[in-house]
Amino acid sequence: MSGLTDASRRRFLKHSAILGGGLVIAFAIPGGQRFALAQSAPSAAFVPNAFLRIGSDDSVTVLLAHSEMGQGIWTGLAMLIAEELDADWSKIRVEHAPAAAVYGSPVFGGLQGTGGSTSIWSEFDRYRQAGATARVMLMQAAAQRHGVTLADVRTDNGVVLVGERRLRYGELADEAGKLPAPDPAALKLKTPQEWRIIGQPTKRLDTPEKIDGRAQFGMDVQFDGLLTATVARAPVFGATVKSFDATAAKAVPGVRQVLQVPSGVAVVADHYWAAKLGRDALQIDWDLGPHAGLDSTQLREQFQQLAATPGKTAAQAGDAQGALGKAAKTLEADYAVPYLAHAPMEPLNCTVKLSADQCEIWTGTQFQTIDQQISAQITGLKPEQVQIHTLFLGGGFGRRATPTSDFVAEAVQVAKAAKAPVKTVWSREDDVRGGYYRSAFLHRARIGLGADGLPSAWQQVIVGQSLAAGTPLEAMLVHEGIDHTSVEGAADSPYVKATANHHVSLHSPSTGIPVLWWRSVGHSHSAFAMESLVDELAQAAGKDPLEYRRLLLKNEPRHLGVLNLAAEKAGWGTPLPKGRARGVAVHASFGSYVAQVAEVSLENGAIRVHRVVCAVDCGVAVNPAGIAAQMESGVAFALGAALHSQLTFKDGRVQQSNFHDYQVLRLNEMPLVETHIVPSTDKMGGIGETAVPPTAPAVANALFALTGQRLRELPLQPGKA
Repeated sequence: MSGLTDASRRRFLKHSAILGGGLVIAFAIPGGQRFALAQSAPSAAFVPNAFLRIGSDDSVTVLLAHSEMGQGIWTGLAMLIAEELDADWSKIRVEHAPAAAVYGSPVFGGLQGTGGSTSIWSEFDRYRQAGATARVMLMQAAAQRHGVTLADVRTDNGVVLVGERRLRYGELADEAGKLPAPDPAALKLKTPQEWRIIGQPTKRLDTPEKIDGRAQFGMDVQFDGLLTATVARAPVFGATVKSFDATAAKAVPGVRQVLQVPSGVAVVADHYWAAKLGRDALQIDWDLGPHAGLDSTQLREQFQQLAATPGKTAAQAGDAQGALGKAAKTLEADYAVPYLAHAPMEPLNCTVKLSADQCEIWTGTQFQTIDQQISAQITGLKPEQVQIHTLFLGGGFGRRATPTSDFVAEAVQVAKAAKAPVKTVWSREDDVRGGYYRSAFLHRARIGLGADGLPSAWQQVIVGQSLAAGTPLEAMLVHEGIDHTSVEGAADSPYVKATANHHVSLHSPSTGIPVLWWRSVGHSHSAFAMESLVDELAQAAGKDPLEYRRLLLKNEPRHLGVLNLAAEKAGWGTPLPKGRARGVAVHASFGSYVAQVAEVSLENGAIRVHRVVCAVDCGVAVNPAGIAAQMESGVAFALGAALHSQLTFKDGRVQQSNFHDYQVLRLNEMPLVETHIVPSTDKMGGIGETAVPPTAPAVANALFALTGQRLRELPLQPGKA
């Protein structure tokens, strides 16, 4: 990290903006290239990742290298450090770390960011190592003070014990901070049998401040001299400004400036309402560009035409086409999902303050490093001169992790043009209509069954936009024309792999619509197709959907584990009240396995989901309460898409605008969600996204059990074939 070549403690603290007395711990990634800059180091063995601070007041502050957006890592990551530190949990504090190379994630190639349900499992060893390092240094300080050996010292709940003497961590912090850090290879981490915090249901540390209003989100930023801007963006993707008349906008009280920026025309004002009214008054002549005729019906026809031909091969074995001709029975079906907005509760916003030698940014972001780099390019500053204050995110779901840093870059452009501190705010309508989106997808499947009712041939064509093509992510995500995020959950499905003759292929059309990862990414559409298809196969084979899955997954113990647990807890096969039915789905994503049983009915022709029973195997369960919360969150998010949400296009324009026509799940629609965790010592997986994929197919399968109607398109609309 430029500017930190002097590894002295004083210089590190100055540049990291970590102030005050006490003990600061840097911890490292095994196999890296250099030691943490918080410690002078004679050799180059580790790359630092995150930091721990212990104050003289006994406070233990964890600096979070990732972004808290509701997924619970504010608590989960702190639990890892507290466990190995033997900390007093009541003394734990958490802060978002600044944007700096030392906080880079190995999962993202050293970039600082949050996504892919990676935060807990990727930090599991390193955060624990940080706590263990601090604990040993505190023990060494106590041993030196009292002239005893380290073997005579132990710790418990925030104190070091030397015989009968009790020394608070805060008392020892300064002395410990002057000691060299122990060799990480010599650290002995606790065994699972010794854990007293990990694995225990733990209340969230950020709940009190979010209840009483102390929590700071991007939209809350305010300081003297701060102006607010809104931007009139292109009504059609790819459109550009030909000319504009700002006369009426400038006449609105409170409007200070009207400025053209790369994304459109910005109205800068004393407050949001003046900026909005000023933008409403703008007269803009747009060159609508090549996508002015964009239309949902035509897009669907294009996708269907592509699905009729093989695409680029994503998975292949045997002779799928030949085996289809020999099948005892053949199933053919199309499954389709629409374009979707992320629609976080807090719309996009970013505050920027520029000076000659610094750019300060306040925002809720998932990609600190990319934001820092792009902001540096815009301002002409060095990346280390761009200071990013990460605030709580009022939802992200992938939208605040764009490889173009679109909303941050735009805010920097506005502040640069205005020559003043500016908060650029998106309205809900801006958010829904401004991109980025989950692409629409179409799955066309032809599956042959043998005389035993099991698949003997599987042929599947997937059509949908690549989120990586033409972006900086292309080299990483696209191989031989296949964007793996488009086919995940299908090309690598255990159902497909267990079928000797299979062929899965992909078409990735370019439409001009900007697309991006959406919570659970490719699994958001592939699980709907795969788990619905398996239900159809069970019907064709004359078998119970649960028993049929057990047959297909007989060599997949983790799939079977969650499937059996969910079925048991849901009472599969037991009587239900009249007018209700159950459906099941099981899907692996982000290294975790989730099965769901949904219980549904029809009320006045509308689908009512009464209960969803979730079973999850995510390996070691750090915070069972957090896992349950994420299951509930994922079900709510997925039900919005399963029952309501869709984006449509006409004359190049998005037709939806706010929650009245881009509907998410309403409070009165939320079902009872039960979560059951499979005890596991297997490799850890993620949890923030894994509840989303099985929800829609579980509901669709329950609806079929109830009505006999197979709905193959989202959102589910009973009565529509």
